[in-house]
Amino acid sequence: MTGMLQVVRAGALTTVQDLGRPGHAHLGVPPSGALDEPAHRLANALTGNPAGAATLETTMNGCAVRVPATVTAAVTGAPCPVRVDGRPVAWGTAVRVPAGAVLEVGTATHGLRSYLALGGGVAVEPVLGSRSTDLLSGLGPKPLADGDALPLGTPSAAAPAVDWAPPRGPALPVREVVLPVLLGPREDWFSRKGLQTLAAGEFTVSSRSNRIGLRTEGDRVERDREGELPSEGMALGAIQVPPDGSPVLFLNDHPTTGGYPVVGVVPAVHLAAAAQAVPGTPVRFEVRGRRPAR
Repeated sequence: MTGMLQVVRAGALTTVQDLGRPGHAHLGVPPSGALDEPAHRLANALTGNPAGAATLETTMNGCAVRVPATVTAAVTGAPCPVRVDGRPVAWGTAVRVPAGAVLEVGTATHGLRSYLALGGGVAVEPVLGSRSTDLLSGLGPKPLADGDALPLGTPSAAAPAVDWAPPRGPALPVREVVLPVLLGPREDWFSRKGLQTLAAGEFTVSSRSNRIGLRTEGDRVERDREGELPSEGMALGAIQVPPDGSPVLFLNDHPTTGGYPVVGVVPAVHLAAAAQAVPGTPVRFEVRGRRPAR
């Protein structure tokens, strides 16, 4: 351990995240972990950390921390201004932060979540094999608060895998989030009109979205059946449709069971786009076929 990272400004919601704790759904524990996993992995690669090292996931307006010792840091994910003791430094590349300096991750210019990696990673105690904050079950460290102190691990002696990376995706704000959908397992609970609405309707990201799920507003996806299912397992990327007809896309902190029918599943590789979608962003579900039977 290289000392304690001091939280100067926690921001709207900043959590510790790594690659999550998959494999515990039978205990009612969701996978958790970084919502934009490629951004998390990139931040770690820039600082010489293994992919599984814990980073800080910020939401909308960033955070500020004081480092205990000179450390390599990188900010990825949603583009934002980055400063060290008030001096602008580069986003999306490795920077050296001197001992005692304040590193500030600013408000995202577009997108929603930025990732701050520090050499050695955030070394809070693992729970069920992961350091991730889980907002649903309460496992892992609590969301950051002003004045918190977090342990930092020992930086790797290996050279970083990369020293600079261009932004992923468009340089301008995303005008629409397109999410491919494999229908099933409960598409037979929906009318033909409902399935057509899913594929061609107008939806936007709701301000009620969080790490548990991306909630939508807009057209209603009509069911053929009334009532609810007996509670059954829920997968990451499942699109559950409650009685109001507004689809909910389950993200990393999702409940592991539920009784509302799942009309389809978005493959996990496409969920990073949902993680960066700000409220009001149009959403289009691109139906590509049926989910393979197990």
